[in-house]
Amino acid sequence: MISSEILKQIRRIHLVSSRMATSSLAGEYHSLFKGKGVVFEELREYQPGDDVRNIDWNVTARSSRPFVRQFVEERELTVLIMLDISPSLSFGTGRCLKSRTAAEVAALLAGAALRNNDKVGLLLFTDRIERYLPPKKGDRYLFKMIREALCLQPVGRGTDISGALEYMNRVMKRSAVVFLISDFTSPEFSLSLTRSQARHDLVAVTITDPAEINLPEVGLIRLEEPETGVKVMIDTDDPAVRRRYHRNGTLRREARRALFRSTGTDLVELVSGSSYLQTLVDFFRKRGRRLRR
Repeated sequence: MISSEILKQIRRIHLVSSRMATSSLAGEYHSLFKGKGVVFEELREYQPGDDVRNIDWNVTARSSRPFVRQFVEERELTVLIMLDISPSLSFGTGRCLKSRTAAEVAALLAGAALRNNDKVGLLLFTDRIERYLPPKKGDRYLFKMIREALCLQPVGRGTDISGALEYMNRVMKRSAVVFLISDFTSPEFSLSLTRSQARHDLVAVTITDPAEINLPEVGLIRLEEPETGVKVMIDTDDPAVRRRYHRNGTLRREARRALFRSTGTDLVELVSGSSYLQTLVDFFRKRGRRLRR
């Protein structure tokens, strides 16, 4: 049974995401993912006569052999939202938890795709696959996806992005646009990311809380790692503690950026509790200009 408060949240997110998806985001989404009329189908080794503009330079550099991307004409796209619902997203120091921001962003991207007449699916994961909704169309389906994202109680206690990507590659037989939304607190997943990027148009969306980079001065506090249960007491009034905390948070962020650069995966960085529409619009615009060059 869904509580009245949760139902209000679902309806609000559904309404807001539908409105936002018809705004400037919808136009940027359409021009970016439908502009060429073709979608990526597969990656194969370069053969004499192939158009050099289709060479995938990231894969070529890693393999020391030239690879090209093959495209097929496509009037309708398939979009998959991969949404991390692990305990590490149940954290927030602003107006909402990271999980709430992640669900809102998932709804917005799904709404933009549906307004573009694309099919949209949802994959919820932790350290296991929690729920998979195959790609379909329809506004009622968007409502169902938001309900699942907000209400599903996960069984898993950790995060396995590699496992989620491998599952996605098995169920998505054809190339798709895949939005991977997470805080990326997960064991090594670079190999699965590379494989997925070669088959699909993969975009990583990171959700970070401001307090994960800058520790507020609030005296003695007990921190608990949500996925392991490890607890530690720290003095946030100590400048040295805050400096180490900031340095560690910055190093994690930079390592994450380097990983996505090395695999050729586009990255959108969002801060929980802040406005994200303009950030997404700006990302789509920059990505569109880059792909058209």
